[in-house]
Amino acid sequence: LLDPDPDRRRESSLLLVGAGADPARRRRLLRGQGWGADPLAALVLKLDAQAAEALGQAPRAQQLWRQLARRFPAAAASADALYALGRTEPGQRAALLKRFPAHPAALAAALEAGPGGALHLARWGARWPGAEARIRQVCRSGAGSGSGGFGAAERNELAGALAQLGDGAGALSCLGPRRGSVGTELALGRALLKGTATQPAEGEKRLLGLSRHWPTSPEAAEAARLLSERPGPAALALLAQLPPALRQTAPVQARQAFEGERAWREVLARWPADPASWDLSWELARQRLLKREWAQAAAILKVLSPDRLPTPLAVRQLFWLGFAEQRLGQEEQARYHWRQLLQRSPWGYYGWRAVVRLGEERPPLRLKADPQAAPLAPSVWQPLGSGQPRLDRLWRLDQPLEAWEEWRHQRGSRTPMAPAPLIVEGRLRQGVGDDWMGLAQLEQAQLRWIGARCPVALPLERSLHPVRHGATFAGAAAAAGLDPTLLLAVAKQESRFTAGVASPAGAIGLLQVMPATAAELAGAPVSEDQLRQPELNAELGARYLALLLRQWQGNPFLTIASYNAGPGAVQGWRNPTLELEPELWVEAIPYPETRLYAKKVLGNLWSYQQLSVRGC
Repeated sequence: LLDPDPDRRRESSLLLVGAGADPARRRRLLRGQGWGADPLAALVLKLDAQAAEALGQAPRAQQLWRQLARRFPAAAASADALYALGRTEPGQRAALLKRFPAHPAALAAALEAGPGGALHLARWGARWPGAEARIRQVCRSGAGSGSGGFGAAERNELAGALAQLGDGAGALSCLGPRRGSVGTELALGRALLKGTATQPAEGEKRLLGLSRHWPTSPEAAEAARLLSERPGPAALALLAQLPPALRQTAPVQARQAFEGERAWREVLARWPADPASWDLSWELARQRLLKREWAQAAAILKVLSPDRLPTPLAVRQLFWLGFAEQRLGQEEQARYHWRQLLQRSPWGYYGWRAVVRLGEERPPLRLKADPQAAPLAPSVWQPLGSGQPRLDRLWRLDQPLEAWEEWRHQRGSRTPMAPAPLIVEGRLRQGVGDDWMGLAQLEQAQLRWIGARCPVALPLERSLHPVRHGATFAGAAAAAGLDPTLLLAVAKQESRFTAGVASPAGAIGLLQVMPATAAELAGAPVSEDQLRQPELNAELGARYLALLLRQWQGNPFLTIASYNAGPGAVQGWRNPTLELEPELWVEAIPYPETRLYAKKVLGNLWSYQQLSVRGC
């Protein structure tokens, strides 16, 4: 802090604050750093005010909040000032909701406002903790919008928010007998398709109605895509009810081609850049591979260029093209395509299987503890790379919460769709401890990023494989004789490192342990609250994985498939294919969830072990 440059002194102070400091030390570090018009001065005032509050220095905190609101009225940090001042001055809360509607401080204020804040939450932050319950409450009661209750337009917004959250039944009840807006109808149809009993049929009905009422809208095209993905041949009858123009879209034509009602080559040639064509190509190739029709599988896999596919789909295509060519005796071509795969992405499931097929698995995949292996290391810090200097500076100064709040204020209610903003938002969410949504957004970005090759995609790959609960997993793995990266790989797929998550089937915690399994492993009943404790969950999950590993004599495919489907089911899937062609064995798993799960977890495991030792 003796640097003669005042800007560097301020940045040094903020770095020290970001590294962790008690309130008194924070105040000392920030003293005299709120000068000038730089946005960092606004951040200094905010952090100083929060430290003063934590020390019980209310008058000084009030002075700092007022200074912040007066000097930097447009800065995102001023939202916190308006929130704090609004505790005693309601007009400040009203200004907060108007000027910074999507800022976390505004969402917190809307939640505290009671039923009257529900509409604000529906518009700007339905995923804010507590928002869903509040929106559902006012939908049932009709309170919150004056003595007359909510009108049709307001109910439409509330219903749309519930539908976005996946509560199709609640959204339907909130909306009532009327039709919603095109966006609400799409969200409602999507949510109902995932429901139970009669809800999927109602969802299909809403999507068909949307397509007829707004046939030229983007939402109608998305409705057609959703209907084209419905299971079974009955989907064709649904697609026949779409307006003529929508029946000519790629998702509908691809589904008809899959069912044999039109030539698949025509679809792939006409829509090579449409995800429906990508799915069609893979499903047709997979059918041929499972029938060992190698020439036909190779012919399908050669139609689409891997340069026009997202990396996960490109490496899948290249792996199986090489696999089919090897079975056809075209060894040189097979090795060429596997090396192409590794140039794009040496990580993940197909990176692992490509090096195995090339005879280059060095070091081999580890499931058991290895005293020679390096200990788990924390995730490496990476620049945010948002292209926005203010955000990137906050990230560099170890102020992820401030960067997230700035981003949230900027983007408002717009959900990012393109790869670049998805990566930025996903990483910002990770920075504030939200791996559940952060990892989901990073995976979306990876599946939308066309043609990304290894050097450019390396930062994303590292963000997709963070080290969380490192000491906990290291201890549990050591006690069970496992490699700690195995626990990371399973936890990433099971819970995205979210300790409090529970599945519809009742599995709980980081490694999604079932209470009955936990009781058997622990030798005593284990409560749900106990299973949400990372240490106990990791210990029990590691014990179960070690048990499965012993049962299957170290076989990684059987072990991971059993963790998902149970050893009883997996026992019935064993056959000679497993030994010579384990990749084909995985594709023949009759449970789609387990098929995907095995590839995801084994890919995670390979990535965790390779990212620290292998570059591009």
